[in-house]
This record gives sequence, structure tokens and C-alpha cells, in this order.
Amino acid sequence: MMRRRPLLRMAAVGGVAYMGAKAGTNKAIQGQQAAAGQPPAPAAPPAANPPPTAPGSDTGDRIAQLKQLADLHASGALTDEEFAAEKAKVLG
Repeated sequence: MMRRRPLLRMAAVGGVAYMGAKAGTNKAIQGQQAAAGQPPAPAAPPAANPPPTAPGSDTGDRIAQLKQLADLHASGALTDEEFAAEKAKVLG
């Protein structure tokens, strides 16, 4: 009998094994932290807010700040509410 798509099968098995090992490692770390009485570590450090714009700032600066905010929002560093607040500050 001829094997069909052995590379795809190996990739699927390897991916499942990787995800299982990663989940097991994360669970072990959480168990160790709980046993030591430590609070769980935060997922990501909070994002730094861009500096506020001056009333006579250049339009190019505003566009650059809006692009930076959009990138932070797309990466998940800013929540929808934070993004809306910062965008309102940039737009004045």
C-alpha cells in the first residue's frame, strides 16, 4: 500500500505534539506559581501612550501617531476603549 501525504501527516502530528507540550508547560508554571502563592504573571506589559499633540502640530505628525495607534490596536496592545480615547486626543 502506498503512503499518501506523509509530510502533511508528520506536520499535523508535530503541530499537535508541540501545542500539547506548550499547554502542559504553561499549566505546570501556573501550578508552581499557585503553590508558591504568587499571583499569575501578566500577559503583556502595558503599552506606553504616545505624547499629546500641541494645538499647532503638523498634519504629518497626526497621521504618524494615528498609524502608530492603529498598529498597537491591531497587535492587541490597546483595547478598543484605549484606542478610541487616544485617537480622540490625537484628533483634538
